[in-house]
Amino acid sequence: MRRRATDYRRPVRRRFSHWICALLGLFVVAVLVLFVVHHNHNEDRVEHPVHEDDSRMERVVHEKLNLTEEILSATSLSRQLAEQMTLAKAYVVIAKEHNNFHLAWELSSMIRSCQLLLSKAAMRGKPITLEEAEPIISRLSSLIYKAEDAHYDIATTIVTMKSHIQALEERANAATVQSTVFGQLVAEAFPKSLHCLILKLSADWLKRPPLQDLANERRNSPRLVDNNLYHFCIFSDNVLATSVVVNSTISNADHSKQIVFHIITNGVSYGAMQAWFLSNDFKGAMIEVQNIEEFSWLNVSYAPIIKQLLDVDSRTYYFGENPDVEPKLRNPKYISLLNHLRFYIPEIYPQLEKIVFLDDDVVVQKDLTPLFSLDLHGNVNGAVETCLEAYHRYYKYLNFSNPIISSKFDPQACGWAFGMNVFDLIAWRKANVTARYHYWQEQNSDKTLWKLGTLPVGLLAFYGLTEPLDRRWHVLGLGYDLNIDNRLIESAAVIHFNGNMKPWLKLAIGRYKPLWERYINLSHPYLQECVTS
Repeated sequence: MRRRATDYRRPVRRRFSHWICALLGLFVVAVLVLFVVHHNHNEDRVEHPVHEDDSRMERVVHEKLNLTEEILSATSLSRQLAEQMTLAKAYVVIAKEHNNFHLAWELSSMIRSCQLLLSKAAMRGKPITLEEAEPIISRLSSLIYKAEDAHYDIATTIVTMKSHIQALEERANAATVQSTVFGQLVAEAFPKSLHCLILKLSADWLKRPPLQDLANERRNSPRLVDNNLYHFCIFSDNVLATSVVVNSTISNADHSKQIVFHIITNGVSYGAMQAWFLSNDFKGAMIEVQNIEEFSWLNVSYAPIIKQLLDVDSRTYYFGENPDVEPKLRNPKYISLLNHLRFYIPEIYPQLEKIVFLDDDVVVQKDLTPLFSLDLHGNVNGAVETCLEAYHRYYKYLNFSNPIISSKFDPQACGWAFGMNVFDLIAWRKANVTARYHYWQEQNSDKTLWKLGTLPVGLLAFYGLTEPLDRRWHVLGLGYDLNIDNRLIESAAVIHFNGNMKPWLKLAIGRYKPLWERYINLSHPYLQECVTS
């Protein structure tokens, strides 16, 4: 029984071990198959992105090729070509000067080939290859060696190039001066349209006696001396420009009927100015026009400036063939008495206590009546300072090498602007500013303290008597600066077209001109005939 049981168990264990071995073999085969399949799949999945990335990188390299960077690279063929081309250009000039026109022609031809190759590289977005560059580099090297062998050494090149640079600088300077002169001539020219307007208005003044009667009536109006009203003054011979100043001031005023304008012009424009302001409605504002030629008290014995303006030597100095005088100082406005009349305001209007002075090249955009309630802290002149830039300091306007100036004034003192000024006439009379003005005009009879204009002498006469105003009251530069911030212009109470590019001229800056034109009544028949046409 024991032996039979043993015989019976052995076969069973033998069958079970074979079955396990078979299963293990199948498992190993399956694992191997799965490993091979998985490995091949990963290789495929990795290989494609590599190719895609390579193509993408290649595309980016081509797209981002920058010829400038390529030329600046120390190892690039483009830089080598550019350097050879620069040297070849110098030798072209020297070869021509030595009458070696054949060499100059050969060098010029290779320079053109070099430029063409660089242009192609920039257009296609790929670097220059050695096969493309080698023929040009070899040929240029040969020609440069030939030029050097002809004794066009570096020293000769430097001397020649220096002489050419000097000649070019002289030509550039001459062109700049000529451009300035031409610009000044255009700025000084009086447009035909304005001549036309003055002629038509002057004819009206002469042909219509009722206008003259109305002017005589207004001359005695009590409103002209009423200090409860808001008084403004303009000194100009430009009818259209003055009209824009008056119209823009009144249009933006809260109470236009409380505004009084005092206009002074010359004998030529007097009739036209009267006819214009008497014939048009300005919302009930009072407008007075005076002729400067009727101011008998303003004569040579009283005003030093008149003596200087009439002096033949002064006119010859500024308007003769004097190379020391800048073209901008030849503007006739500098010898116009109207331009200096601002220093006699208290004597012209002896009964007024406060007045706002406006230049004829400004446009008013906001109500200016709050200026009359500003506290000037005992000062005479309320003005916007212009020393945000260094060149608007006193030393830029005056000759501080003269001890008369250097002993009394600070060269770093802040400059300010004429064009929109509020004057306390009571303080003016007390400080006797006009006498100060006369003193400095006499001191400058030899023109050594300053050249021309009213601002330098104004800085002296009002020194220590000027109250700085908020910059938004008066924004300058619309006659020369193309880049004034729009937000600054919009916030300004007064914008000033100081500079040569006046808004009534063809050379006006187009961006700013509509700010001026909006206050012109183009429906007026004379304006349609003279200005529009």
